Amino acid sequence: MAVERTLILLKPDTLQRGLCGKIIARLEKKGLHIVGMKMMHLDSAKCNEHYAHLVGKPFFPKLVAFMTSAPVIAMAAEGVEAVKVVRDMCGPTNARNAMPGTIRGDFALSTQYNIIHASDSVETAGKEVKRFFHDNELFSWERALDSLTVAEDEKK
Repeated sequence: MAVERTLILLKPDTLQRGLCGKIIARLEKKGLHIVGMKMMHLDSAKCNEHYAHLVGKPFFPKLVAFMTSAPVIAMAAEGVEAVKVVRDMCGPTNARNAMPGTIRGDFALSTQYNIIHASDSVETAGKEVKRFFHDNELFSWERALDSLTVAEDEKK
């Protein structure tokens, strides 16, 4: 099983509703390793690039207005099958279809105000992480818990 890196965006509604800590805690409790995190304001150009696949959709102008209305928190996280793990944790894009226990099922209000963005494939994740992070903003580090767990497993 491969360790993957994925992009996660906590959208403006996450910050406005004070849910960042709860969502980050869920990601960490799942065992994901946060290797980059920053708060930023998206501009129209970044939204057009990031959501290029949606440019022709009727809801696109509202999406850009929403995503530029307040800061977002961009995170790069690593873990075994991280892309799938995070997508499963998020639940469907349409929050009304998201099951309780998923991030969107527990916190999101609609398709537009759906709290979180997560890369949809390993290939997309690579592009998205580069879109939001420079190499010097990503950090390799070892969690003390990981080395303790390995040491305990080796004793068995």
